[in-house]
Amino acid sequence: MSNTDPANWSITLTPHRSLTRQGFIAVMILIAALNLVWGVVFFAIGAWPVVGFAGLDVLIMWWAFKRNFADSEKAERIIAEGDAITLRRMTPAGHSDVQFNRRWLKVELEQDAERELIGRLFLRSHGQSHEIASFLGAEERLSLAQALRRAI
Repeated sequence: MSNTDPANWSITLTPHRSLTRQGFIAVMILIAALNLVWGVVFFAIGAWPVVGFAGLDVLIMWWAFKRNFADSEKAERIIAEGDAITLRRMTPAGHSDVQFNRRWLKVELEQDAERELIGRLFLRSHGQSHEIASFLGAEERLSLAQALRRAI
């Protein structure tokens, strides 16, 4: 939390990505090199159609990593100012805001205590329900739920 004042605080949630851009380049070079080697081997034994599939494999991996990097640019910010709580979802294209009244806001975490499972985390008020922190791990969602309950 960026502020300890209970009336005014905010928290920004961002997805964690362990692969850096340099790591991405290294992985893509490795994948392309392995597919090239196998493509040459299959071409040499007369199975030339396999070369096209090897190239397609590289393109699919490139697309999947690019999609992953695009998702990592998303963020959620929860801002408390007085009686208002704002959920701001940010993407490279812009942001959208949802306003809540602090007095009516509930923080709900799906939990199965018997099986020690932690599910989705929601902000709920007046029939509105908004899932937050879906990109966080279970223990992080539990910790966030506890912190939000204390702050609200």
